[in-house]
Amino acid sequence: MSIKRIDSTPRMSRIVEHGNTIYLCGQTAKDANADIKEQTVTTLEKVEELLEKAGSDKKHILSVTIYVRDMKDFAAMNEVWDAWVVDGYQPARACVEARMARPELLVEMSVVAAKKEA
Repeated sequence: MSIKRIDSTPRMSRIVEHGNTIYLCGQTAKDANADIKEQTVTTLEKVEELLEKAGSDKKHILSVTIYVRDMKDFAAMNEVWDAWVVDGYQPARACVEARMARPELLVEMSVVAAKKEA
C-alpha cells in the first residue's frame, strides 16, 4: 500500500495516510495562552479540520492519545471532550500527564482515524 503525506515540513507531516488509515501529528491549541477548556476546544477544532482534509470525520476516529501538562486539568478537559465526542462513536483513548514542547501548552492530542467510505 502506498503512503501519502500531506502538509509536510522537513520535520514532519501533519497528516499521513496509509491505506484507509489516517494519522494526525500532535495537535495543540490555536491560542496557547487560553485556559484548558479553550485549549481543548481549539485543539479539537484543528483535529476536525485535518480529518476533513483527509476525507474523514470525528465519527471515524479509532484512537486518541491525549497529553495534559497537569492532571489537575483532567476533569475540565474531559468536560469539553465529553461534549464533543459523538455518542456511539467514542474512540479508544489514553490520557497521560506529559511535559509539553512549550510551557504554555496545556493539552495535545494525537489521533488515528479511518477514512470515510466513498
